[in-house]
Amino acid sequence: MSDEDSETPATELQGGEENELPIIQLCGLVEELSYGNSALKTETEMFEKYYNKLEPRDQQHPRLSEIKITRAEFAQLRGRYRSKSRVGVDRAIGLSYDQKCELVLKELDDMKDEIRHMRANAERDLQHHEAIIEEAEMRWVEVCRAVHEFKKDVLKTISKKKGSILATQKVLKYIEDMNRRRDNMKDKLCLKNVSLKVQRKKMLLQLRQKEEVGEALHDVDFQQLKIENAQFLETIEAKNQELIQLKLASGNTLQRLNAYKSKLQQSTEMSIHLDKEILLRNELLEKIESETLQAEEDRAKAEAVNKRLRRQLAEFQVPQVMVYVREKILTGDLEKTIKMWERKVEIAEMTLKGYRKAWNKMKTTNEHLQAICPPGK
Repeated sequence: MSDEDSETPATELQGGEENELPIIQLCGLVEELSYGNSALKTETEMFEKYYNKLEPRDQQHPRLSEIKITRAEFAQLRGRYRSKSRVGVDRAIGLSYDQKCELVLKELDDMKDEIRHMRANAERDLQHHEAIIEEAEMRWVEVCRAVHEFKKDVLKTISKKKGSILATQKVLKYIEDMNRRRDNMKDKLCLKNVSLKVQRKKMLLQLRQKEEVGEALHDVDFQQLKIENAQFLETIEAKNQELIQLKLASGNTLQRLNAYKSKLQQSTEMSIHLDKEILLRNELLEKIESETLQAEEDRAKAEAVNKRLRRQLAEFQVPQVMVYVREKILTGDLEKTIKMWERKVEIAEMTLKGYRKAWNKMKTTNEHLQAICPPGK
């Protein structure tokens, strides 16, 4: 059947439907049918998935979505939707609620198993990648250590003694030591590999023995183990959720702790700054107090001098004019007498200096004569 053949009856039916019903009822009917079709499509996919699991692959029937419908079948199906009695017959032919619940539960169990397998695979991949990262980090540390040792033992010697035989011997000795160290490491790893293989064989033997013992168990024991396993899985899931909650709480607590640490550091720095400021202010206060005391003392002294001067000013009496003239004349005579006596003193000092020079000269002459002609001779 071609696409044109399938499109023509649909247009004919749509035109007949438009002639029979108004547009609003047609829109409501289309919406209702689309909602019912989506629900039926979901149920059909779940049923096909469950049926394909039960039936062998070579005996599987074609999907309902892959079946092509003829014009008569399409008209018949459309007539079923229009007929209430036929709708009741179709509902009777469909799955019951118990069967639908069973399918949904099985689908839910399958989804849980898939999620569990995906989680196990993800954890295994995560452990594998973590092991690779850890190995890479260990290798990187070893490479950094080897580079540091090479720079320390070889490059410094080569830089100090370029072109010398000692530097070449140093490099060759370093390479031989590295090869010897790698050979020792290889031997250790081989021994460890052998021991791990022996442990693997023992573990496989123990696992095989456990499987043989498990084959002798009955179905009741397996059912009991399944129930216990489900209970343990639920407990593990609850513990994992609790662990996630605790991790989230720990992360929040760590964030708060870091915030409080930063606040504490800021408060400590502020406290140190305030202590220094307090010391500076105390020193400034002591200096101001000492200056205040000094100013008080100066003020007391100035007040005493001021009182004394005020008292002298109050007790002072202006002398008479004749007394002032007489005192002025007497002062001028005294100044002249002082100048005259100062001149006499200068003359006497000059005379004394002449006498001293003559005395020293005569004294030196006598000493010279005594030295030439001693008195005993």
